[in-house]
Amino acid sequence: MRFTSEQRLDDGVLEREFTLGAIPGTLWTPGSAPAPLVLMAHNNGLPKADPRLVARARYTAARGYAVASIDAAGCGDRPRSAADEQARSDLRRAMRAGEPVDEIFESFIGPLVENAVPEWQTTLDALLELPEVSGPVGYSGGWAALGIRLAVVEPRIAAAGFFAGGYVPRAQREEARQVTIPLLFLLQWDDEGNPRQRALELFDSFGSQEKTLHANPGGHMGTPWFELEDGCRFLDRHLK
Repeated sequence: MRFTSEQRLDDGVLEREFTLGAIPGTLWTPGSAPAPLVLMAHNNGLPKADPRLVARARYTAARGYAVASIDAAGCGDRPRSAADEQARSDLRRAMRAGEPVDEIFESFIGPLVENAVPEWQTTLDALLELPEVSGPVGYSGGWAALGIRLAVVEPRIAAAGFFAGGYVPRAQREEARQVTIPLLFLLQWDDEGNPRQRALELFDSFGSQEKTLHANPGGHMGTPWFELEDGCRFLDRHLK
């Protein structure tokens, strides 16, 4: 892991950019150390520098956590494969025409998850070697499909917060039964791109004995800010 820049923010959080092979990432750490680690993942081509993602990361770090985000393949400045570009083009065409899109999502979200998991595990290995970072580890992010897979294959993750705002492939919907860690699940009740019933069925599938559903009215971008505070209280219960 090589740090390429750093700055101390007004809230006392240290923000550092890093590279790990071909993986670009950002690490936010609070003034206190060592701090429990939260992996904050994103999807849909968003960069890790997206203002909403950065705001969530900074808030969480200021609450006493080390927070890490990386750009998965096809996100941010990382190149997309020709197959990914074709799938996204097919998706836009199908949505404009009002055609079913599930199979198109399956064709590129599934491989994205498969490719992203080992990169996150490599990143986790490197982060936990830093003196300012400690376990336990939490997952918090809008990429629920990736979080489900990581929760199943990565025993170092002790708790997770998922946002029911993106497509979850059939493979991860099946894997949800194997997720047993404490879970906080956010649902926007009127999310235009995420059928409510499918999100409720996914929540019901999780094997966790402790799982909580927070549902709020509004569309995909309407998650209330107080859910970030509630999410940190959830992390406090399980990571501190």
